Parts: sequence; C-alpha cells; structure tokens
Amino acid sequence: MLQKSFSLHRTIFSVKLFSFIKKYSTTSNQQPKSSAFTVFNRETKRMQRDRSSINIEESRKVDYLKDEIAYRMVDRLLDIKRKFNTIVDLGSGCGHIIKHIDKDMMKKLIMCDMSSKMLERDKDINYEVDVERMVVDEELLPFEENSLEAVISNLSLHWVNDLPGAMIQIQRSLKPDGVFIASILGGDTLFELRTSFQLAESEREGGISPRISPMTNTRDIGSLLSRAGFNLTTIDTDDVVVSYPSMFELIQDLRSMGESNAVLARRSFLKRDTLLAASAIYKELYGNPDGSIPATFQIIYMIGWKPDISQPKPLPRGSGQVSLKETLKSGIDKNFLKCNEQLYNSMKFIRLCNEIQSIAELLTTEILTLMI
Repeated sequence: MLQKSFSLHRTIFSVKLFSFIKKYSTTSNQQPKSSAFTVFNRETKRMQRDRSSINIEESRKVDYLKDEIAYRMVDRLLDIKRKFNTIVDLGSGCGHIIKHIDKDMMKKLIMCDMSSKMLERDKDINYEVDVERMVVDEELLPFEENSLEAVISNLSLHWVNDLPGAMIQIQRSLKPDGVFIASILGGDTLFELRTSFQLAESEREGGISPRISPMTNTRDIGSLLSRAGFNLTTIDTDDVVVSYPSMFELIQDLRSMGESNAVLARRSFLKRDTLLAASAIYKELYGNPDGSIPATFQIIYMIGWKPDISQPKPLPRGSGQVSLKETLKSGIDKNFLKCNEQLYNSMKFIRLCNEIQSIAELLTTEILTLMI
C-alpha cells in the first residue's frame, strides 16, 4: 500500500469559546431506535448536508478537503485512456469532481446526492461538460442494469449503512468493462479527536460514547470489491493532515462540511467540562510546536472493473505445456555448470598470479645478491 503524508494549512476565522460550547453542548434531539444492521441515521445525515449548504460562502470555505481529494480522483480517471460519454458522480455534494473535469474526458456528468440543497448550491456555475443533477440515496440507486459507463464517488460512501449492498448495486448498474472509482474515509480518520474524546469522557464521566463515526478499514475494501463482483481491483491510501488553531475550529469545519457524527447510538449532549478536557488533551498529546493541532484524514482509494470478455484472464488450470519442474531443473544444472566454469577460470588466474609473484621474489633476491 502506498502511504503518503503531507499538510494542508488554512486560515480559519476565530470563534468565541463560550458561545461555541454553549451551542454544541446543550443540543438535545430525539434519536430513533437503532437496529443490528443500521449504524447511521440517514435522515440525520441528509439534514446535516442540507444545513451545511445554507450559507453558501461559509460552505465554500470548507471545500478544501473534498476538492483536494476530487483532484486526485480525477487524476486516477485520467489514467484510463478512454473518453466517456456519461459518468455518474455518486455523492457529488455541491460538485467537487466537476471542478476538475474538461470536455476531453467526457460529454456529460450526472451529479447524484441525497441532499437537494447541496446539489443546487453551485447550480449557477457553468462547466465545460453537460451537467445533470439528481437527488439519489446511495443505498437505493435508480439506475438500470448495464446502463452506466463509469461511476465515481468522492468521500461519500463511508456514510452508507450497507456498503457491500451499495457496491453490488453499482456493479450491476455498470456496463461490462465499466469502471468504479471511489474514495472513502478510512478507520484511522480523526484518530486524534477520537482518542481525546475517549480519554476525556473516561476521566470526567466514567465511560465513553461514539463521538466519531466508525469507518471501514483498508484491509476490508479488497474483499468488499471482490464480493460485489469487481475484477482488476486496485486499492491505495493517503494520510492527509490538516492543521487547525484548536479542536473547536476542527469541529466547526466538520459541521460546515456536513461531516458531523450521524451514528444512531450517539449521545445527544456533551458536558462543557468534558469538551474542555478533550480540547486540552488533544493539544497536549498531538499539538504542533506552533500551537495548532493536526487532524488526520485517512483516504482510501479504490478502483474496480465490471467483468468483460475483453479483460485479461489467467489461463485455465492444467493448460500449461511446459513442466516448471523440468525448466527449473534444467536452469539449475546450466547455472551450476556455468558457475563451475567461472570458478575453474578464477582458480587458474590465482595460480598464475602466485607463480608470477614467486618469480618476482626470486628475481629480487638474485638482484640484491649481485649488488652486495
């Protein structure tokens, strides 16, 4: 796995500490009952995404992470030497992928997101390719079987409850030899924030609760893609580290991105002293020398292809006409003889050198005798 790490720095406006704590520590909402198969409240996630796009200017200020990952996703798409007619951007948000697309790559992009407000945020911007916007839940795709050339998804599928089912739907929607390219947040995302909250809650409240949403691990992605029926899969990861003035600016940005916690079992309130303790622990354990704090976003990239007869395949078992055993044996014998020949020649050269040295010593002795 390719691992990369770098820092993205940005200036974030200051917020008053007291007003922040008051705003985020006293919220109380009725939560639906969870089931064994449902981790995230999808309706809550839709509301979070709707809310994040209300203030357009503030929403655009926090596009930095998804814009950067979208750029890398498009770079992977450019490696495919093919011009597409139509590509579906699943979980498109306000349009992070379309910012990096040109007319030489495709003719049309279908932007799909569960939040209609987020889809419409930048509807007045003109792009090089045709754009269609659709309100679509990633868990219930409306596309017909074998109808899509390519599906791309940027930092969206980590909020899906049934990720294997979503991948199976994507695979069915693709035409043979269609490609699926996606990025999701991995299990090490925001480990600093997770650890800080766990330590603070354990100390102040005698227990912990899920403050950070669970994410998929890198080792599980390969099996998920294979289970969904994809071939020729590729997986790699990046660690993107963003610096913030404090934990409160980090949480504020996550909220503005629409990436707040949406776990069904989450607690609906947070005590002020626990929040302050978490901030102090965060800065003490992970703080940078300049006083800022780092936040790690683990990005998992994946590529999978729908099977097609045109794709390279391994030969059937038993179809080989040459014995590997005999080939290796023959190669070993030849190499052994070659090594013996080289060793024999080396020994001859050493003996010749020794004889020359003996003659030289004898001549030196004779010359010294004559001089005396």
